[in-house]
Amino acid sequence: MQNFDVIVIGSGIGGLVAGALLAHSGQQVMILESHTVPGGAAQGFSRQGFQFDSGPSFYCGLSDCQGLNPLQQVLTRLGESLATVVYDPLGHYHFPEASLAVYGNRERYQQGIAQFTPQGAVEFAQFEQRLLKVYQGLKEIPAIELRGDWKIIPKLITNYGFSVLKLLPLLGDISSSVGQIVDQTVSDPWVRRLIDLECFLLSGLKAEGTVTPEVAFMLGERNDSTIEYPIGGTQAIVQALVRGLTRFGGKLQLKTHVEKILVKSGKVYGVQSQKGEKFYAPIVISNATIWDTYTHLLNSSDLPQSYRQTALKTPAVDSFMHLHLGIKAEGLENLTGHHVVVHDSNLDITIPGNTCMISIPSVWDQNLAPAGYHLIHAYTLEPFLGWKKDEFYAQKKREKAEPLYQAIEKIIPDLRQRITLELIGTPLTHARYLRRYQGTYGPAIAANQGRFPGAFTPIQGLYLVGDSTQPGIGVPAVAASGILCANCLLNRK
Repeated sequence: MQNFDVIVIGSGIGGLVAGALLAHSGQQVMILESHTVPGGAAQGFSRQGFQFDSGPSFYCGLSDCQGLNPLQQVLTRLGESLATVVYDPLGHYHFPEASLAVYGNRERYQQGIAQFTPQGAVEFAQFEQRLLKVYQGLKEIPAIELRGDWKIIPKLITNYGFSVLKLLPLLGDISSSVGQIVDQTVSDPWVRRLIDLECFLLSGLKAEGTVTPEVAFMLGERNDSTIEYPIGGTQAIVQALVRGLTRFGGKLQLKTHVEKILVKSGKVYGVQSQKGEKFYAPIVISNATIWDTYTHLLNSSDLPQSYRQTALKTPAVDSFMHLHLGIKAEGLENLTGHHVVVHDSNLDITIPGNTCMISIPSVWDQNLAPAGYHLIHAYTLEPFLGWKKDEFYAQKKREKAEPLYQAIEKIIPDLRQRITLELIGTPLTHARYLRRYQGTYGPAIAANQGRFPGAFTPIQGLYLVGDSTQPGIGVPAVAASGILCANCLLNRK
């Protein structure tokens, strides 16, 4: 019989953060992971000497002790640190009409916008100042101190009362969508599209659906903190969290697929693996999505039917097409690492294939690829519906990957002559390898139209973390979900 204080299902960033913080506080923690490697959607993988990221690729404040990145604050508490490469500009946005360098320095960024639209640059500055007030107000309250229940209120008043008072005049903006602030500050159509793009890259939604604090933190951090990439890729972040977990006695068991959460009389008491192995604990934290947790890991009778039905109706962000390439690097000495390509300005940026994200991390860390080569990770939205493994699957994969090839060719015109390794991923790939409902990255909950689910569930002892819970999608938000959950469990009285 294996007994623990806490069992965590899944070793994504949210699960690792929650588990490591609980282990740091003396809890006996076991994290169970289906895959052969930890990391969830942030895992890395190797092919023919290329070390690819499977998901996230853009980071701020990983090595800045004064920064606001919740992940960095967790690593500091665990006594871990990361070696990083700092760079600027953070990337380039390529529109049909021209390209824009995206500098962290706000003055340089505004100067670049002014090359497209002088009046729009003035309006963008006004919009940015409005959001930076939110950033300045929220930055005084460390994310590592937050929790996901009502007890946060007395804690904030006691420890950060003056900061809370300063936030009161900003509550309107904090609770609004970015689109509402755009409507009040920006009329220039080019800048409105630019802001939509920046929101989409963060949340998967345009400005009207993105919450203000998310973009406020992005704008503030990329100017005030460091834009950087971790040496060793995203897997280096995962490894640092695993080190922190195990240093304080926590355990991680790979190749252990949890098949069922064990519930009796409305209370959790452990989990059972696909092989029949049972692990017992009074606390279970699921890092699976809400859809997978409530359909695959629980019996339908374990939850109140109205609650379950409402939760399962939560809209999901589309999945993605992914392209991982190994290419010859000769003649690409001036290559930069991040690019976003919008193919057609007359089409909505959220239309699958129109907006393509490109990451070339071997620009910063040459050890990620064999000598003389670069690796590329490109991706674009793609709905799950309609995908199936049939005789047309291979042809459909190549057709849907074509916008990604064309996007990279705007950066590297002779791309196809350079390719030595090609991997195409579909929504089915996501669903299979990441064990995620429809290959999604999380809920598509628009601002003012609902909130992300919290850590608590109707089942006593069962909690949720990850990108389908508050605060939402993206590495900093997912790390914060682990903090919110862990702090609730550490201070239950």
